[in-house]
Amino acid sequence: MEQVIQYFESIDPILAAFYATVFTWGLTAAGAALVFLFKGMNRAVLDGMLGFTGGVMVAASFWSLLAPGIEMSEGEGFVKVIPAAVGFLLGAAFIFGLDKVLPHLHINFKESEAEGVKTPWHRTTLLTLAITLHNIPEGLAVGVLFGGVAAGFDGATIGGAVALALGIGLQNFPEGFAVAMPLRRQGLSRTKSFMYGQASAMVEPIAAVLGAWAVLTFEPILPYALSFAAGAMIFVVVEEVIPETQRDKYTDIATMGFIGGFIIMMMLDVGLG
Repeated sequence: MEQVIQYFESIDPILAAFYATVFTWGLTAAGAALVFLFKGMNRAVLDGMLGFTGGVMVAASFWSLLAPGIEMSEGEGFVKVIPAAVGFLLGAAFIFGLDKVLPHLHINFKESEAEGVKTPWHRTTLLTLAITLHNIPEGLAVGVLFGGVAAGFDGATIGGAVALALGIGLQNFPEGFAVAMPLRRQGLSRTKSFMYGQASAMVEPIAAVLGAWAVLTFEPILPYALSFAAGAMIFVVVEEVIPETQRDKYTDIATMGFIGGFIIMMMLDVGLG
């Protein structure tokens, strides 16, 4: 792991953000590839995976984004937390806006429960867009953190950025499977199910590069940008991920998955950051 951190320290931060999120995209593809090996997915497993995803995202929002954002803000008391509060609100508002505009359908929901602008798009496309919406703040978070390291801000470290990418990658693996398998059950071929599953994470490298570039170009926005990514992720977890795990009888499994994901992300960030 030390060699990985040293490598990322030696290259351009925008390139580092790109490579890190190509890794997270690759793990999404690896998870989606399980559709070639299995005929179906147990609902308890799916809910546990989604719970794990939520736990990682919540832990990353605090340990990797909000805490460093507050630490690097100037001032004392309430003044010091203002950038985090403003950025957090703007991030949530950003995803709220996308949620109302972008047509999408969550994994465990009926087609009549599709959200966003009404469209004749097929259920397959709507399911993929739902997970794509999840991945925008994840890619953005990685890019912003790498940009903050390059800008020399206290509280932003390569170890923390690598830990964030690793944690997101770990939760992307089951997420890829959770997208591909429902598509397979709807009658798509294994190849098409895989392609749609991995495509949901293609937005992460794009968001990461934009995040790193923005921070390097406008350095004072870093505390706001970190909190923006955190607000976006928390909105996704509360509005989408958790409700998806509460629609069947496996809520306890989903909850324990959430706890496990939170613990793993917390340990990665503290251990590497």
